[in-house]
Amino acid sequence: MYIKDKHCVVTGAGRGLGKQIALDLAKQGAIVHACDISDEAMQSLKDDSNSTSMTFHVCNVTDEASVKAMFAELPKVDVLVNNAGITRDGLLVRVKNGTTTMMSLEDFQNVINVNLTGVFLCSRAAAAKMAESDGGVIINISSVSRAGNFGQTNYSAAKAGVDAMTVTWSKELAKYHIRCVAIAPGYINTEMVAAIKPEALERITAQVPLKRLGEMHEISKTVSFIIENDFVNGKTLEIDGGLRV
Repeated sequence: MYIKDKHCVVTGAGRGLGKQIALDLAKQGAIVHACDISDEAMQSLKDDSNSTSMTFHVCNVTDEASVKAMFAELPKVDVLVNNAGITRDGLLVRVKNGTTTMMSLEDFQNVINVNLTGVFLCSRAAAAKMAESDGGVIINISSVSRAGNFGQTNYSAAKAGVDAMTVTWSKELAKYHIRCVAIAPGYINTEMVAAIKPEALERITAQVPLKRLGEMHEISKTVSFIIENDFVNGKTLEIDGGLRV
């Protein structure tokens, strides 16, 4: 699939990786439909975008009505990039000085709602439009943490679920000429990571065989590769510098 003139939906596009993907797709001639939880969340993207082919949408990916309303506004969907995600890290149970604390159900459920249910709702809506048209591709942003990571019960469970849905949909939707692929980034140099204390950042990069963080444009390039290579389907591409958590 050529990127130029394709209708590409990017969730969580207001900052970080989603913003990078949206801007890069627009530079390649795509018609980008960027969405985030609020107008305020998308302000940075609006400020940096000089593309007349980019539209901006407020959408809560955890809310079925909000997702349906956004996709109903779109004339067509060729590509969906499920990027929206949150973290609420914490240990399942921690005992310190005789006091026991536990991961709250709220923190667990919020991460599942955004990172897993949100992917389901957006993919279902996009796939319905794609199936009625010329097909397309769904790209899910997973994580190296999908294998299980210390302090990330909720996030790891959600990303493992995203991988499973990716494989399932690649089989179910192929007859409609819809591909589904996931990307599992390692530690990426986003604004959030850049704000980590230097000593903590050193420990993180020391775990990576390449001894550096990944850059957002390296994940964005992988999105472009998936769109343009029509034989990539049902896989999770690990873009992590060789890291294994």
